[in-house]
Amino acid sequence: MTKKRRNIILVLLKNAQLSNGGVANECPIQRIFNCELRVERCALNVYSFPPMNTHPETRPASPLSSCRLCPRACGADRLAGRLGYCKAGVQPRIFRYGPHFGEEPPVSGTRGSGAVFFSHCTMRCVYCQNHPWSQAGLGDDLTIPALRTIFKGLAAQGCHNWNLVSPSPWLPQISEAAADLIRAGISLPFVYNTSGFESTRTLDEFSFLADIALVDLRYANPASAAEGSDAERYVAAARETLLWFWNRLGPLDVDDDGIARRGVICRLLALPGRVHEAVANLEWLAKATGNTLHVSVMSQYTPVYRAMEMEGWNRKVREDEYKLLTDAVSDLGFCEGWIQEFEGEAPADLLGQAMPKGQGAVGAG
Repeated sequence: MTKKRRNIILVLLKNAQLSNGGVANECPIQRIFNCELRVERCALNVYSFPPMNTHPETRPASPLSSCRLCPRACGADRLAGRLGYCKAGVQPRIFRYGPHFGEEPPVSGTRGSGAVFFSHCTMRCVYCQNHPWSQAGLGDDLTIPALRTIFKGLAAQGCHNWNLVSPSPWLPQISEAAADLIRAGISLPFVYNTSGFESTRTLDEFSFLADIALVDLRYANPASAAEGSDAERYVAAARETLLWFWNRLGPLDVDDDGIARRGVICRLLALPGRVHEAVANLEWLAKATGNTLHVSVMSQYTPVYRAMEMEGWNRKVREDEYKLLTDAVSDLGFCEGWIQEFEGEAPADLLGQAMPKGQGAVGAG
């Protein structure tokens, strides 16, 4: 276990036996797949945005004129200044950016993952650690050239990838910002870092922004998804999203240094009183993808934000609950990925609500 990723056990799951955080039978961190690395990029879907309040009849076609980027498909005319469910406008809003050392080891590597934390989220998680910007909307509005400069700077810093954290409302703007860099030969793998609540039609349109997928599967019961995240359709949407990434990207592919180049990692967060749903998602994954998928199993749920006052959400996960999930990983034959050691709370330097706004590293302390 390393200082920079102290909340993740760096062993393959088939040999990870958790007992009070202990690990038995250490083995190599990664298996390097021999799958073919895709070199070419697909066609770039790039949009230039007219000024707000342009008359609808004179506007060029834009996804923002009737926004259906996420599964809510609220149809808000963002170009006219109208706000939909996520309250995202036209200019991309960023809360923080910089090298992230707290992701899974093949993503953070040694130089960090070039994370860009986008404001405004398509869900309303009652336990959201990032609520100051995901729900309250804090952050700085940037021009497309300014966002492009951020991407360029992260590449110049030596980050292994561009990590798009909750990018759904901003995909057209990200596409426009990144396209010129890619044409100029400045290119890193894109990490699509998502709750899983995505529209596959949107993913089809912006597929070049996904080389590596970090996909959550939070719930297996629509009632839990509605109560915990105001997203009753989450289960169907997230499973469809996971399969979209899996069918397009396949298993995790890493270079000779163990740094991710392409593929899927599925994150499963143990939620209090709902660990059986994480187990159900593992069972679904075993049937839908097989057990070569890399899974990242996490115990770090911390009751923050509105969860602190909500019965059933206002406690941490018990160790006996978490063991049900880690046992299921082994029983179902998953042998690639990481199991987070049982701990009472997430490390303070990775709690989004304590993160300052602006430029800076994440998880480096």
